[in-house]
Amino acid sequence: MAVGSRIRTWFEGRWHEGDIPVMKAADHGSWLGTTVFDGARFFDGLTPDLDRHLARVNRSAEALMIKPSMTLEQMLEITREGLEGFAEAVYIRPMYWSIHGGPSGVMPAYGETGFALCLEDIPMAPEDAATTLTTTRFRRPTLDVAVTNAKAGCLYPNNARMLAEANAKGFGNALVCDSQGNVAESATANAFMVKDGEVFTPIANGTFLSGITRARHIENLRADGVKVHEAVLTVDDFRDADEVFLSGNMSKVTPVTAFDDVNYQIGPVTRRTRALYWDWAASAS
Repeated sequence: MAVGSRIRTWFEGRWHEGDIPVMKAADHGSWLGTTVFDGARFFDGLTPDLDRHLARVNRSAEALMIKPSMTLEQMLEITREGLEGFAEAVYIRPMYWSIHGGPSGVMPAYGETGFALCLEDIPMAPEDAATTLTTTRFRRPTLDVAVTNAKAGCLYPNNARMLAEANAKGFGNALVCDSQGNVAESATANAFMVKDGEVFTPIANGTFLSGITRARHIENLRADGVKVHEAVLTVDDFRDADEVFLSGNMSKVTPVTAFDDVNYQIGPVTRRTRALYWDWAASAS
């Protein structure tokens, strides 16, 4: 299902207008979930970190034992061609899926691979478009039980359970813990908190993807003189924070105004993080 009102899809060597079918019923990815994807953004004529997102989809494929069929240069060329004619903000989504299974059927055959790249017009969220958080009983898996080193479609039903639980409690998102009970991220994005003017984010421990946009925020803030700590953080640390915001490719910075019964202001560090990102994106073009 398309989220935006317009979608353009590159498949089997050419661009197609609309949300076209790309997978067959017997494709390994259709019935056993061997799919990976990534997401980049086009806005204000900019495609920040596009190369990193496209490179990561190939790494995700390898992690899921799928053979990448496109080079970074090919994907860059395809994307730039497809963006011609889009004036609005676009979500850029490259995808791979396995077509054949190995002798057991369960393991994908490392060979023929499906690939599509979708461009979907999805507006950037306004600066003050905030969300709220609650806890969830569902946790992030570890690498020994799930492919947490890939941006894999099979991981997202667990995230959906987190969101459904949060929504049922009247909140927009969930703050998610790892198997040890420490904060990992939210159900949809990496998490940051601010205390006494310093920024903290959960240290990457293999239970969640340490995001490309997350890394960009850390780099921008440190260059601006802000102390940023990647640390083991608890739920109580977030309850005691002065500001909380989420970081993901879709919206870049999403302020958090409440965590259960704790309320936050959209504070100066959150606003500065967003401004720094937009300034960096414009200067990097």
